[in-house]
Amino acid sequence: MITQRPKGTQDWYGDSMQQRTVLEKMARELCRVYNIKEIITPVFEHTELFQRGVGETTDVVQKEMYTFTDKGNRSISLKPEGTAGAIRAYLENSLYAESQPTKLFYVTPAFRYEKPQSGRLRQHHQFGVEFVGSKSPLAEVELITLVTTFIRKLGLKDAKLHINSIGCSNCRKAYNEALLAYLRQHENKLCPTCKERMQKNPLRVIDCKAPECKEIVANAPRTVDYLDEECKAHFEELQALLTALNIPFEIDTGIVRGLDYYTKTVFEFVNADGFTLCGGGRYDNLVHEIDGKQDIPSVGFGMGIERILYFLEKEGITLEPAPRPELYVGVLGKEARAKAYQIVNGLRLAGVVAETDYMDRSVKAQMKYANKIGAKYTVVLGTDELEKGLAVVKNMETHEQEEVSLDDIIAYITK
Repeated sequence: MITQRPKGTQDWYGDSMQQRTVLEKMARELCRVYNIKEIITPVFEHTELFQRGVGETTDVVQKEMYTFTDKGNRSISLKPEGTAGAIRAYLENSLYAESQPTKLFYVTPAFRYEKPQSGRLRQHHQFGVEFVGSKSPLAEVELITLVTTFIRKLGLKDAKLHINSIGCSNCRKAYNEALLAYLRQHENKLCPTCKERMQKNPLRVIDCKAPECKEIVANAPRTVDYLDEECKAHFEELQALLTALNIPFEIDTGIVRGLDYYTKTVFEFVNADGFTLCGGGRYDNLVHEIDGKQDIPSVGFGMGIERILYFLEKEGITLEPAPRPELYVGVLGKEARAKAYQIVNGLRLAGVVAETDYMDRSVKAQMKYANKIGAKYTVVLGTDELEKGLAVVKNMETHEQEEVSLDDIIAYITK
């Protein structure tokens, strides 16, 4: 039906749009304080970018991407997440030639074909940050601090930081061998997808949500037991920094994240019900995976805006409401329209929300409408008011009234 939106999408308007606008404004303001610059990348990219960046063995690439062949016979995909496109832009525009590190943030639509559920849609929106150029665990700490601050400012309760280290390619080899040996002992009990995963990328089995697989991986080898000296030192310094900054955390060896580009640190913010509010980590090999030349360390996170708004609503938290009109200018007769709109326009030029009648309503209906939209003051202009140059301004809360010169109404409201 052409009057019905596609499954897994959402129309934004009214209160929900206002809440989203305020949330995004808060995110942008926080990034400004952290000296993180905004980046906008295309909604679609060459499919190969996500195959190489996100990982061909991931569910995102194998099952969830919206991929099509364009008129130039090129394989194109709608972005399923924000990181790969941001790093592609970093490389293509030679941002690495500028003083490092490069800190970028985005608020972007993302597309994944999956079963819609609360806080998760096929077209959703992500707030994400990419911190490129630093190998120090202080980069992770900066992003963790930012997310901690953001969650606190939103008023969400009981969001706890979970961290893990999945090591680098050096220590991953030994871990994968140990994990694969363990999984082979239980292969007949794994779900069909994980039987395939264990041959291509056994780490993906740890991330499986199927109950039978979760039961098996509960006793599987853990990445933290196979870290080499460098990865171990990195993880220990991260913990020391978080402790020094009084940021509570929990080591959760079950976190591996669902994208192949992660190395070393992975983290999630998880609420009391076990739902992930935000996830991220380090991806020191992603730049090389995309351009095949450079090794530039990076770290980032992604946060689903719809999911955050869902939990805000669930916890009964309302962000800043839309501003109420300061003045509603009622109109009695065509002659008063120009003066009424002159006052409204003058207030708007001064940055004040103001409204008037566009529907040729009766004065009674106009006052009813003014009350409905929450106007703080009202005034009605007719022939008498134009002739006298005076009108009665009414305070809708106190019901107090004051006669004001038409030329002084703007100053009266803005004082």
